[in-house]
Amino acid sequence: MVHAWIAQSDSTSALPTWLWILIGIVAGAPLGAFVLRMLVGMTIGAAKTEAKNIVETAELRAKSEKQERELELEKELRARRDELEKEIDEGRKEVRESERRLDKREAQFDKREASLEREQTKIDETRSKLDSRQTKLDNSEKEIEETLVQQRDKLLSISGMNADEAKSLVLERIEDECRLDAAKIIRKVGEETEAEAHEKATEILVHAVQRYATEVTADSTVRSVQIPSDDMKGRIIGREGRNIRAIEKATGVDIIVDDTPGVIVVSCFDKIRQAIAVKSLNKLIKDGRMHPTRIEEVVEKVRSEIGLEVIKAGKEAAIEVNLQGLHPKISEAMGKLHFRTSFGQNVLRHSIEVAYFSQIIADQLGLDGKIARRAGFLHDIGKAMDHEQEGGHPAIGMAFAKQHGEKEPILNVIGGHHADIPSTTFYTPIIMAADAISSARPGARRESMERYIQRLNDLQDIALAENGVNEAYAIQAGREVRVMVDAKRITDDEAYLVADRIAKRVSAEMTFPGEIRVTVLRETRAIEIAR
Repeated sequence: MVHAWIAQSDSTSALPTWLWILIGIVAGAPLGAFVLRMLVGMTIGAAKTEAKNIVETAELRAKSEKQERELELEKELRARRDELEKEIDEGRKEVRESERRLDKREAQFDKREASLEREQTKIDETRSKLDSRQTKLDNSEKEIEETLVQQRDKLLSISGMNADEAKSLVLERIEDECRLDAAKIIRKVGEETEAEAHEKATEILVHAVQRYATEVTADSTVRSVQIPSDDMKGRIIGREGRNIRAIEKATGVDIIVDDTPGVIVVSCFDKIRQAIAVKSLNKLIKDGRMHPTRIEEVVEKVRSEIGLEVIKAGKEAAIEVNLQGLHPKISEAMGKLHFRTSFGQNVLRHSIEVAYFSQIIADQLGLDGKIARRAGFLHDIGKAMDHEQEGGHPAIGMAFAKQHGEKEPILNVIGGHHADIPSTTFYTPIIMAADAISSARPGARRESMERYIQRLNDLQDIALAENGVNEAYAIQAGREVRVMVDAKRITDDEAYLVADRIAKRVSAEMTFPGEIRVTVLRETRAIEIAR
């Protein structure tokens, strides 16, 4: 057959080429269409399968997310429900607690009401008894008056005198008896008054000496340094106390840092060292730099400045009293007295005053005023070094002056102005008198502890400003204030309110260390006269 087809093809090979192409196209078109239809069908089926898988996957994912969201919502709802239940429980507890407190308060009110009713019943009973007693007293008083009238009439009839004569006789006897009794009373009162006055005078003197000695000691050994704030106290102390130890070592004083606001205290018996410490602290506080090296530098510089001030003060004092020929050491010692106080007086100013008083007295007595002035100026020179040597300042001053060229009668005045040695010259009693005049004159002794006294006054003023307060006294060095109120205006309950208001004002308006106790006293006095 193949051969036949070949033969046929050979026989037909004479046909044109384009015809063969056309015949091929016509014969292959149905086959291509069939193949194409099969490919398209396969592609569509695969796409449908894939789309179905995608839809199923999306449905599963959506269903899973929906379940997760439902679980989350259910969890949130459960948590919110727990919170609401907790809040409801707390609210119920508060309501129960409030009900318990109300029940307790109601019980207290019922108890108080019952107590008041019992008190009112007692008061009514007492008032009834008093009214009955008053009625009986009135009746008794009338009976007594009638009895007295009857007895008087009977006595007058027995004595044979009228009322005026009897009255005169009785008054005469009473006058004699009263005169004798009055004399006895006057004598007794006089003796008691004399004894009490002596005892009171002794007590006043003892208290005066004690109080004044305390003030003098504090004023002589302690000085306060103002600080801008309490934070500065920590800087002065320094880390582990190194700054305050450096100051005390460099100056030889004691630094006291306590809870008193706004100040630190410098304590020392040597007034020169105290002055150096105070001036150094002021410079360090103003400068703000606080460390051991800086402290040593400042203290050394201040020590030089104080030394120059001592020399200058001595020279100026000598010029003021017009003295010549003083040894430089004596002049320097007198300059040290500028930093020394005695009984509240500056010793250098006191010495200048004694010099002038001595000259005036000596001139009036016809003695040498220049010698008296020199002796008066130098009489307390021993106080410049009595803290450094043993013995009293007269003996120390006498030895010092003799060592530096002073002669009699100056030496006898210095050593004997307190009667430690016998007087060998008229100038010694003159200087003793001038010394007493200078110490006792008005204004010689300055007031100390101004801030302390002002704090006490402020404390009392705050208490006195409260309504109903009659008196107020600050006691215990300002740690307590005693307040006396008017019992007619202030009740016992109101007394607590007065104390509370005073305490709040003190806390708000005053600065003080520690605590202040406010004690309100309310006293009721019942007074009746027996006739």
